[in-house]
Amino acid sequence: MAGGYGNKKCGQRNRPVFYVSRLVSSQKERDFVKTNYNDIRRVFSIWVCMGMDENSMAYVHFVKDDLLGSYLWKGRLDLLNIVLIGISNELPEHNEKYELHRLLSTLLSMELTVDEKLGIIKTEYHIPVDGELRKDVSALCNLSQRIKDNTLVDVTMTMYENNFTLEQIAVATKKSVEEVSAIIKKQKLVLA
Repeated sequence: MAGGYGNKKCGQRNRPVFYVSRLVSSQKERDFVKTNYNDIRRVFSIWVCMGMDENSMAYVHFVKDDLLGSYLWKGRLDLLNIVLIGISNELPEHNEKYELHRLLSTLLSMELTVDEKLGIIKTEYHIPVDGELRKDVSALCNLSQRIKDNTLVDVTMTMYENNFTLEQIAVATKKSVEEVSAIIKKQKLVLA
C-alpha cells in the first residue's frame, strides 16, 4: 500500500498510476517467482490532494467491458486500486457525507489552532484526547505552518528574482516591506 499527500495537481496527473504499477511490478521475485502471476497481491495507493476546487473522492480501478461475446476471463481486476481524496480549502459542513473530508480538513488545516482541531476531534468524532494525540496534532500544526512558511518564502523569492519591488512583494504576500526584506536577506544567506 502506498500513499500520497500533495496539492491539487497530485490527482490530475498519472503519478498514482505509476506508483501502483511499480508496487505490482516490484513483487516479481519477491512475492511471486518466475511466471506465477496468480500470486500477485492487491495494491492500494491512497492520495490526499489539498487545495482542490471541491471536496471529492474517486476510486480508480480496472473494469471489464465486453465488446464482443462474454467470455469469462480469469485475470483479477482488483489488483490495482487508487483512491483519490480531494480536500478543498474550506472546512466542509459536519454531516455524514463529508465525515472523512471534515476530519482530514481539520487535521491538515493551516488556519485552525491545535485546540480547535482537538475540539472538533473530541466533540464530532468522539475520539478521546490524550497527551499522545495532543502531541501528534501539534506536530501536524507545525508541519502545516512550515509548509505555509516555505510557500511564502518561495513566492517572495520568485517575485524578487523577477524584479518585483519590495513594495509589490509586500502587497502580494500581505507582509510589511521590512518582513519581505528580512526573508530575502535570510534566503540569500542560505543560498550563499
